Amino acid sequence: MRTTAGQAVTGRGRHASASVIQVEGLVKAFGDFRALDGLDLTVARGEVHGFLGPNGAGKSTTIRVLLGLLRANAGRVEVLGGDPWKDVVALHRRLAYVPGDVSLWPGMTGGEAIDLLGNLRGGLDETRRRDLVARFELDPTKRGRQYSKGNRQKVALVAALASDVELLILDEPTSGLDPLMEAVFQEEIAKEKERGRSVLLSSHILSEAEALADRVSIIRAGKVVETGTLDQLRRHTRTTIHATLTEPPPNLDSLRFIKNATLEGAHFTGTVDPADLNAAMAELTRHQLSALTITPPSLQDLFLRHYAAPEDTQA
Repeated sequence: MRTTAGQAVTGRGRHASASVIQVEGLVKAFGDFRALDGLDLTVARGEVHGFLGPNGAGKSTTIRVLLGLLRANAGRVEVLGGDPWKDVVALHRRLAYVPGDVSLWPGMTGGEAIDLLGNLRGGLDETRRRDLVARFELDPTKRGRQYSKGNRQKVALVAALASDVELLILDEPTSGLDPLMEAVFQEEIAKEKERGRSVLLSSHILSEAEALADRVSIIRAGKVVETGTLDQLRRHTRTTIHATLTEPPPNLDSLRFIKNATLEGAHFTGTVDPADLNAAMAELTRHQLSALTITPPSLQDLFLRHYAAPEDTQA
């Protein structure tokens, strides 16, 4: 009997692994160039995991290894409990992949492509398929050669989201989509998260990852340099404070716990380490606050901490 997508996640046995992707010390070289240089990555079962880095950092190479399209030079790689190089056919029936630039069969309609991709996997949920076609405003009767880049992405997304699989691997999946369709994508991934489906989301749209991801991994030069929840990552980056002071201090040096302090008239701005936030607030309240805004670092701030020039990074 065919299972639903939600059942597929939990129906592989009560002793299913806690992680759907486990990578340790992954190395992939092209000649003398190491695209991946000891990369570690873990995606837990049932989570949306953001995989972030600029072009050339190694995201797509990692995904190609996970899909069994490239063979690693060294390290351990496990996807859904199997070896992606040796078990590629079996694993591709249990996962769905959406690249950032989708190619379709020129003479095949979008609907036919969706059905074919679904049949290559664990099958399609027909009700979900119809709903997704409507939500993404896709005309499934057009042929591949007639689709724009954005509509080709929609075909791949409908096929992946309607498939009866355990794992979605999405590499820049909203490339070519307009903002309205990007919003639909985010809503649909949130639904997948509620169903317990596992998602590896590689994206250059940091707001997208911030809205959807349970955890994120930031990759630089072929290595994951930081991983965790946003709250965990924020512990290492300063919070920004904006305040209006009725009695501004004559000397900013008196604010010992606040860094990068500036004062223009009554308007004060500064940054503070998370551990010093309470002490910083105590310092500011002595100067009669009439307005206060505390802004924790965004995912973009966390990301740029690893890519900013040395003189731009926080001490």
